[in-house]
Parts: sequence; structure tokens; C-alpha cells
Amino acid sequence: MNDPVITLSVLDSLNMLAGGLFLLTAFGIVATRQAKGTLTLFITQSMLLAVSAFLLGLRHGSWHLYGVALVNVIAKAVLIPWVLRRTVREEVYTRREIDQVLNIPSSLLISLALAILAYFLTVPLQQAVAIEFRGPNVPIGFAGLFLGAYTLAVRREAVPLLIGLLAMENGAFFAAISLARTLPLLVELAIATDGLIIVFITGVLIRAVHQHIGTTEVGAMARLKERATGEGPEEAGQ
Repeated sequence: MNDPVITLSVLDSLNMLAGGLFLLTAFGIVATRQAKGTLTLFITQSMLLAVSAFLLGLRHGSWHLYGVALVNVIAKAVLIPWVLRRTVREEVYTRREIDQVLNIPSSLLISLALAILAYFLTVPLQQAVAIEFRGPNVPIGFAGLFLGAYTLAVRREAVPLLIGLLAMENGAFFAAISLARTLPLLVELAIATDGLIIVFITGVLIRAVHQHIGTTEVGAMARLKERATGEGPEEAGQ
């Protein structure tokens, strides 16, 4: 007969492993300079989120978390990458993404500081909740949220920016599945549907912009808007 204590310990260890790998993918998204690489890391991160939700579902006997795991696999690991690949031209993924405010070593140092900050910010939250809600999900989830926001701040290419936004959502859910294990599945379905719609619309816009100006660099989009409205730097100074 299996010892329930040993079983729970194994599930906790596996969940901690999934959390560690989840955090590594967040660092990888910051460090990767190619759109295809960021998309692959996002898929991996979404799968690890689903694994954590499944393990927590096993540990606490929550069918809501089983549903969250299934929705994440279908929506984020399958549908969203498929939509992005169908709507964004392949050359966007194959060329090297070099437009970034800071270099990779500096970004990794800042990301490490953000991860440490996330840990210290979540310590009071961990102490305030019941002991059965404690675990690696909250600090790792907040770290993933911060790193996704950092990606939004430093990247200039449209696809990595979108991946950063989706990574922020993954971080928020990684923390939420630990604190709100009875979150109705309907909420997760609604958020997943909204995410698909946002990705589809953004993908269509990225494709259209790339066809017109040959790049998806955000600064180039802004300059295109200025030329279209006739309000370039020269006009603005007059």
C-alpha cells in the first residue's frame, strides 16, 4: 500500500521541478533573440503550466485544475502557435531578432533581480495564506509575470512582444492555480478564448504591416504611422 505522505511528497517535488523549468523558460524568453525560439519557449512554458496544474489537481483532488491543464494544452500549446504560424509569415520566425533596448547579459542580470524581487514580495502573501496553499507556484508565477513584463519593455519586434504578453498571462495563472484551486473552468475558457482572439487579430496586423514595410519592428510601425498622418518629426517641429 502506498503511503499517502510519500505520495504527496513526490507530487510536491514534481511540481517544484515543473516550477523550476517554468522559470527557466521565462529567462529563456528574455535571452532568446529569435522569434521562433521565443515561440518554442512559450509552448514549453505553457506545457509546464499544464503539468503543474495537473499535479496540483492530483494533490488536492481538484477537477477544476484538471480542466485548467487541458485548456492550457489545447489553447496555448496548440491553437495559439498554430494561429501565429498561419497569420504571420515564416520569414518573421527565421530571421534573427536583433532589435532590443538592452543586450542579453544586462537583460539576464535585470531578470535575475526581478526574480529575486518577486520572491521577497510574495513572502508576506505566502505567510498570510493557509499552509496548504503554500508552495513554489506563487513566487515563480510572480517572477514569470515580471519577466514577461520586462520582455514587453525591452523588445521591439511585434512577435516577441506578443509572446511577452502571453508569458505574463502564464505567470499570473501559474500563481493563481495555487491560490485559487476552485476557480471555475468557465473563467479559464473565457480567458483562453479572449487570448486566441487577441493573437489572431495581432497576427493579421503583423502580417499586413510586414507586407507593407518589410519588418515588424515597432519603431518602424510608429514611423509608418507618422508618414501616414503627415506628422513626422519635421512637421511636428513646425
